[in-house]
Amino acid sequence: MSRPARALRCPRTWAAAVVTALCLAVTACAGQPPEPVAPAPSYDPSLHRMLPADIRQSRTLAVATDATYAPASFFAPDGRTVIGFEPDLAAAVGAVLGLRVEFVVTDFIRTLHDVRAGRADVVISAMTDTEERQRLADFVNYFSAGTSILVQRGNPHAVTEIGDLCGQVVAVERGTVQVGLVRRSQARCADTPIQLRLRKTNADALVELRTGRATAVLNDYPPAVFLSTDPRTQAYYQLASTVQYEPGLYGIAVPKDEPRLREALQAALERVQSTGDYARILRTWDVAEGAVETISVNAG
Repeated sequence: MSRPARALRCPRTWAAAVVTALCLAVTACAGQPPEPVAPAPSYDPSLHRMLPADIRQSRTLAVATDATYAPASFFAPDGRTVIGFEPDLAAAVGAVLGLRVEFVVTDFIRTLHDVRAGRADVVISAMTDTEERQRLADFVNYFSAGTSILVQRGNPHAVTEIGDLCGQVVAVERGTVQVGLVRRSQARCADTPIQLRLRKTNADALVELRTGRATAVLNDYPPAVFLSTDPRTQAYYQLASTVQYEPGLYGIAVPKDEPRLREALQAALERVQSTGDYARILRTWDVAEGAVETISVNAG
């Protein structure tokens, strides 16, 4: 597949916002005190030269993301700046590669399509590296997380594990690994299957839970913890347990015909890891337990 013209990347006819990350995201906007700001990782000209010519020329990396998944990627109180541990990692990688990072905000289920169509260069959106997705893109793995069960505060249906969801309504965002997890779990339910309710965004799924129209929402563990502990949402949600089902690796999705971009991103993430910035960013967002020891490729 040849690389689409870069001019197609961000047409204004589709409902997506483009947000520029010029520095490490201001985590204080999320109500969390940031750690002392360390110097940005230093620019590496040799890694910059590995990049595709159009990215070198523009000095911009366009990143497709669904900014509704705190603390991975979400909007700051200004409603337009994308913050989270993924924007922080992306900004650090951009500093190494000499690139400005632009976020192309779209629905999660569209992110890979938008990269293939040339509207973004890569996806960074809490996307679990799976065999199915590897047919569409290569993945530079940077984080590990499993699925958790989120319920209403007080847990009115006494849910403690996934088998308790048999016969219950479970709301899930379209296109996520949680859809497959629910379907695989149906075998445990005999004549009372889980009633899977697919929603366009995770925010839509959470509305179902908060209003009592669903018993649970399945989220990756870090967003589930965030929702159950953040002062703005903890009155509505809690974890059914601390179990993480089917742990997997998040990956930066890169077009399969861009091996040099993939290699440059892997090398830049390794640099960010070696300087300690990787660990610092994850600590700042209280997701350090998802750290990986090795920046791998297609290891999901």
